[in-house]
Amino acid sequence: MKKLLLLALTAGLLASPGIAEQLAPRSAEREGGAEGKSGSTRESIQGVWQAAEVTITGPGARTIVIPEPRPNLTIITARHYSRVEDQSERPRPIPADVTKASADELRAMWGPFVGEAGTYELMAGHLITMRPIAAKNPAVMGPGVFITYSYKLDGDTMWVTQQRNQSGPFANPVTVKVVRVE
Repeated sequence: MKKLLLLALTAGLLASPGIAEQLAPRSAEREGGAEGKSGSTRESIQGVWQAAEVTITGPGARTIVIPEPRPNLTIITARHYSRVEDQSERPRPIPADVTKASADELRAMWGPFVGEAGTYELMAGHLITMRPIAAKNPAVMGPGVFITYSYKLDGDTMWVTQQRNQSGPFANPVTVKVVRVE
């Protein structure tokens, strides 16, 4: 379950309304008239994002609201991303001497921590495909490893839903609500 959350959080921070917006710095453009009239706002995905809510489907379906301060951060450039997350449900232990910590203490400290960086590409139909280059988990760095998500963007809020990876479609996709913090 945590692996699904990890993948969903990553994708949530990388989606965009279109390829043209991806390449431009964050800005708002009003179409269709003067200020105050209805129009569309275009924004780049470049910047800093945080996951705020995770909706899990299937058995054990639930929505998890991530409390402030949110222990995750993703930085997006024109073609690359970098992210870190603490997915622990309680404070991680701090051993007095990490060189003498037991295997259980090390797992409790490092297990819920996620670090990953890679590239992404936007595809037609509001889809984004991510390919990790470096990660704490070496299994997600392998050749041919990817994950594709669909997305919906509304201002500085975005919803990203798992679609498929190199093994096929997700039976119970996870949706992540992310917010732009910068």
